[in-house]
Amino acid sequence: MSEIDDYIAAAPEVVRERLVAVRETLLRCVEGGTEAFRYGMPSVMIDARHGLHYATWKKHLALYPIYRGDEAFEAVVGPFRAKTDSVHFPHAKPLPLDVIELIAEVLNARR
Repeated sequence: MSEIDDYIAAAPEVVRERLVAVRETLLRCVEGGTEAFRYGMPSVMIDARHGLHYATWKKHLALYPIYRGDEAFEAVVGPFRAKTDSVHFPHAKPLPLDVIELIAEVLNARR
């Protein structure tokens, strides 16, 4: 098992499916993306230095770093912003995979 597999396995059962869905979405949307375990979190690397990190917390799943985008991007992503460069998806709500796909596609296109 990899560190990422261990991280997912250690998560509460109700959160595991969400982590797997994020992992699969990021790997599908980031062309040539590779997995890494950085800063104590699973990551899908866009290149050697840049990646999308995801982590689960008690009440939400988070993606880092999500930098500000144009007006159209912020209209979709903005409601999920928790801090300047992170987004939070509460466990109590459905996981918006379409938003995660948009984030991955936009960051992938910027490289």
